[in-house]
Amino acid sequence: MDSPSQTTPLNAARAAFQKIWGYDNFRPPQGEIVNSLLAGKDAIIVMPTGGGKSICFQLPALLQTGLTLVISPLVALMENQVQELHDRNLPASLLHSQLPPQQRMQTMQLLQQNKLRLLYLSPETLLSKPVWEIVSKPQVKINGLILDEAHCLVQWGDTFRPDYRRLGTVRSALLKNKPAGSKIAIAAFTATANPQAQQTIKNVLQLQKTQEFLLSPYRENLHLQVKTVWTPRGRKQQLLKFIQVRSNESGLIYVRTRKDSEKLVELLEDEGYKTAAYHAGLSSDARRKIEKAWLNGEIKFVTCTCAFGMGINKPDVRWVVHFQAPLLLSEYIQEIGRGGRDGKPAFALTLISEPTGLLYPDDKQRGEFFQDKLRSQYREAQQLIKNLPVKGEIAAVAREFPESAIALAILHGSGQLQWEDPFHYAINKSPQQKTAKPDLSAAQEMVKYLKHKQCRWQFLLQAFGFTKEAQGMRCGHCDNCR
Repeated sequence: MDSPSQTTPLNAARAAFQKIWGYDNFRPPQGEIVNSLLAGKDAIIVMPTGGGKSICFQLPALLQTGLTLVISPLVALMENQVQELHDRNLPASLLHSQLPPQQRMQTMQLLQQNKLRLLYLSPETLLSKPVWEIVSKPQVKINGLILDEAHCLVQWGDTFRPDYRRLGTVRSALLKNKPAGSKIAIAAFTATANPQAQQTIKNVLQLQKTQEFLLSPYRENLHLQVKTVWTPRGRKQQLLKFIQVRSNESGLIYVRTRKDSEKLVELLEDEGYKTAAYHAGLSSDARRKIEKAWLNGEIKFVTCTCAFGMGINKPDVRWVVHFQAPLLLSEYIQEIGRGGRDGKPAFALTLISEPTGLLYPDDKQRGEFFQDKLRSQYREAQQLIKNLPVKGEIAAVAREFPESAIALAILHGSGQLQWEDPFHYAINKSPQQKTAKPDLSAAQEMVKYLKHKQCRWQFLLQAFGFTKEAQGMRCGHCDNCR
């Protein structure tokens, strides 16, 4: 049985949960995660999409005095979560580069006055000079650093969002300026991280005595299917055939680029379907408009890139189509996880071009383009290290070498460089230092999954480290099992 001191914070959290969100009780393991964060412990949380992750860090943040910084990768994701908190009159705000100056100034003032409980921002914004100066002030009390969608730290090697690599020194740099005895807990939340990715997240963030909450991504209501197409025309026909019988149900079509989303919308509109192209290139207002229309059922499905869906909660999505397969399993599991959150049956179809790539080379070329780009970024990093000062400051280096951010992240990932604080690095000159090489195994894993002939859910559980659950599994509801 819990001691009184342990149950009291959790009881208070439960009461607040009921009062603010209207739920009677937590879903396991929400209560344990809330308790762990209230106790100021570091944690890594792997929880399926739609599993109620955001409650787990929002609630502890609201129950404490002081600020919790939420590092979030996408503006759309921040805006959705902050809007939901504002609807409940909760002291949360966000900072990003597209904010009107007036709103930005207002948030900065609230931040200085300790009037916020939650502040959402990207790694780049946190490490920008004006924001860093305020959060570093001794009187600004910071309880925790939350990494939402923490797989962004590892999803594209070190080339996607290089500033994630600098977050490991944020805690120690902030604590230097805070009153003695101050503590800052760090928690990383994601729906997708295999054991290797979990280890990278722990190492980069310098987590201490980490509490782990790992939930299997398996969803028995989610039916997986992969279909081979032999021509561009065949791909379009398969898509039309699939959505024709589901045109009154809520769905999502994923493509890989902005251009693809716009081209596909034209095709679908010519066929009489009402849809919209959603990607990171749209203005904030345009994105809001599309989300609202989809949530209200005015458009049944959105044609989107991976920018759509994070943090948008629609329980009755009945189908998800990958018109083009994602390059990584972690993206795939994120995106199919938008389907069937209400527990009712949902279908996830992925269309792939024929395996040889001779008749229809699109998918093969897309994968090769990604891998070639990665290799060239790693080559550039190895060139840059020869010209860098042994110790340096990131802003000065960026002025001299405009592409240096990615290179520094790659060098940090391979152990050739360490961050002394979020703004200064030191190169590790040991003679047995390994050269940085891109890890292409994640992309190869996706190809293996698409060609897999046994139970698809068993493959996914195995890939994400749930070997016990995967043992002898036959889900009975993927295309291979059926």
